[in-house]
Amino acid sequence: MENITPYKESADDKKKQVADMFNNIAWRYDFLNHFFSLNIDKYWRRKAIANLRNQNIKSVLDIATGTGDLAIEVYKQISPDKIVGIDISDGMLAVGKEKLKKMNLDQYITLKTGDSENIQFPTASFDAVTVAFGVRNFAHLTVGLSEILRVLRPGGKLVILEFSKPSVFPVKQFYTLYSKYILPLIGKIVSKDKAAYTYLPESVKAFPDGSKLTDIMREVGFTDVSYNILTFGIVSVYIGSKK
Repeated sequence: MENITPYKESADDKKKQVADMFNNIAWRYDFLNHFFSLNIDKYWRRKAIANLRNQNIKSVLDIATGTGDLAIEVYKQISPDKIVGIDISDGMLAVGKEKLKKMNLDQYITLKTGDSENIQFPTASFDAVTVAFGVRNFAHLTVGLSEILRVLRPGGKLVILEFSKPSVFPVKQFYTLYSKYILPLIGKIVSKDKAAYTYLPESVKAFPDGSKLTDIMREVGFTDVSYNILTFGIVSVYIGSKK
């Protein structure tokens, strides 16, 4: 996987740059997420978490939780006893904590600073791990996936929601134009950080989606691996289990 970073002129490593990027855009992240996806991102999260229903899941770790949208969807659909969201961006977590307070969900969902490559929980701590639009930001993909496998209990499930590359005409052509020209322009105007929304399509293009990602998941040690594409291949949901 090509090492795409948000700020090409920076000497900082990818992890630090990604944290800085999300800190910069945290105040506008939710608005732009819903705006750019025409609110379809809410449907994508519902579809992803539906894979965890009716499975007696009591504890969930949401990695790259951002402002907590996927963690909130976990609560809405399966209401486990424990939901923890971790992220390397304190700016995103601050927005998420305020959101949870307003929704009276802060007693059910805990957000804290955390690194996907060094998860500060013991082995076999969670029944499920979720990641939405975060794995392509991992500095080292296999390290992050291995950590996820470690903290899952035997029989536990991983659910990944991530952007993919549409291949169907004319969705592919429109998506290319939209992500290359429209998204960076609007992102720069609204968030004041052009690099963040230039990085997005570049990171999607470089990411090993589809069967490439499921192959990596199997190599790391996940079993029962599969994926489903949504919305003509704009995003995909990946599922894996711990033996």
